[in-house]
Amino acid sequence: MESKSFRYGLDPSQYAELFVPAQRRHAGVIVIIHGGFWRAAYGAELGVPLAEDLTERGWTCWNLEYRRKGNGGGWPETFDDVAAGIDQLAEVAVDYGIDLDRAVALGHSAGGHLATWAAGRGELPEDVPGAHPKVPLTGVVSQSGLLNLDAAYDQWLSDGAVFGFLGGTPEEVPRRYELADPLRRVPLPVPVRAVHAVHDKTVPIEQSEEYVAAASRAGGKAELVRVPGDHMDLINPKSAAFAECRRQLECVSG
Repeated sequence: MESKSFRYGLDPSQYAELFVPAQRRHAGVIVIIHGGFWRAAYGAELGVPLAEDLTERGWTCWNLEYRRKGNGGGWPETFDDVAAGIDQLAEVAVDYGIDLDRAVALGHSAGGHLATWAAGRGELPEDVPGAHPKVPLTGVVSQSGLLNLDAAYDQWLSDGAVFGFLGGTPEEVPRRYELADPLRRVPLPVPVRAVHAVHDKTVPIEQSEEYVAAASRAGGKAELVRVPGDHMDLINPKSAAFAECRRQLECVSG
């Protein structure tokens, strides 16, 4: 296994780590986006065990860091970073022989939100963060993702994390919610697997249920996958929950 860090901006949080397997058994690349309710207290170290596990199994992984609330993130900076970090793969791919026709995102919690948002970048208006992707995502596996920001705000999840992240209420900054909320932007042009732990007390399973229902009604390719365990089991490579995430990655990566 080989790993190397690449910068896509000047801020200390604007980097990604490339993990390349000794022997590739899967085409394309998995973009790993960590969670933590978009707050600076949590970083890309959460994605390293996942990247190591998947790389040992033959995947190429791109573990993405970004500015979070508390270190320069929020609207629009976090969205700018996720977009730029994914697009950095366009430069890296040539030297490492990465097939960008198969670029799949794996995101946990707030990272599930960002992964799902990023998969819809090609349909964003021209004047908003993330429009005109250089590296379109071709599938998403959301792990207990925050996929309904209106509901997350109404429930005041994690002491108002959505309010802090977007800088206001849905009434105060309606366009931010419209552009940032995955549920409002269904359907996506790529398959989405919303994997959710049945005993998750951090992000209610209704977040995934309601997203999948709305995406399916709109004609999207979205499926709900319930797994055993709690919120953190989804990023434990030894858990049954993460084993199911691996299977779903195989499904969406073709």
